[in-house]
Amino acid sequence: MASTEAETSSVQVTKSDDGITIIAINRQRRRNAVDGPTARKLHAAFLAFEDDDSQKVCVFHGDHGFFCAGFDLHEVAKWSGPGDNEYLGPIVDASHTVTGGRQIGPIGPSRLQINKPVICAVAGYAVAGGMELSLIGDIRVVEEDAIFGVFCRRFGVPLIDGGTVRLQAIVGLGRALDLILTGRPVGAQEALQMGLANRVVPKGQSLEEAKKIAKQLLAFPQLCMNVDRANCYYSAYNATSFEDALRNEFVNGAPVVTTESVKGAAQFSAGAGRHGVFKNADNSNL
Repeated sequence: MASTEAETSSVQVTKSDDGITIIAINRQRRRNAVDGPTARKLHAAFLAFEDDDSQKVCVFHGDHGFFCAGFDLHEVAKWSGPGDNEYLGPIVDASHTVTGGRQIGPIGPSRLQINKPVICAVAGYAVAGGMELSLIGDIRVVEEDAIFGVFCRRFGVPLIDGGTVRLQAIVGLGRALDLILTGRPVGAQEALQMGLANRVVPKGQSLEEAKKIAKQLLAFPQLCMNVDRANCYYSAYNATSFEDALRNEFVNGAPVVTTESVKGAAQFSAGAGRHGVFKNADNSNL
């Protein structure tokens, strides 16, 4: 992989020839807390991933042993209100309303519904806005000593990067309210139990495990996988009824039968993938 960002950048991006984009937050002295410039770089990095047809899966993580500590409160403390041209903190102008599908959020990409898979590798702390950022992933690979939490509860900083929207969709309303109201820390095993974490790995191994999952996803027929993914999100956030969700699933899924399913069925008929095996006879991925 070759870096597309300077080594000193607060956001570093690498792209592989086989289609995996890795986006990393790199603000060690702030435990990867996000300021305004970093938010804009993160937003731009995710849009670039979406727009690059050669890139199929994104792995998102924080460098230096922690995911993200949320808003850079050192910058927020300096804000004098809208129109403060010296302010470098997160984008908190109340006039910045949600009106478009690619709009930047206070902490960057938090308002995006990304159209390709995102895997978050979570080490250390993913708290406050950092937890919100982790929720944009489809899968969260979490290290055994990682901590989630709405730590901003202690300082009167609200969840304005999708936390009240995505968290309850992922873990359920009751568990979401427990985390949101109390602000308490949640360790990796509890996060796994409630569905906030998808997999727990030893310390230092989340990024490598996320890359392994990304490579697995590359092996699948991409149109089918992404249609199923999009239909899940439509059902969770956009469907007006059970019937609407089923209609959307069928309308978007049916065309895939002629483009990918017939070929896949022929592979199965010829002996591939029997008994749940994900390898061909030559040990290559299906």
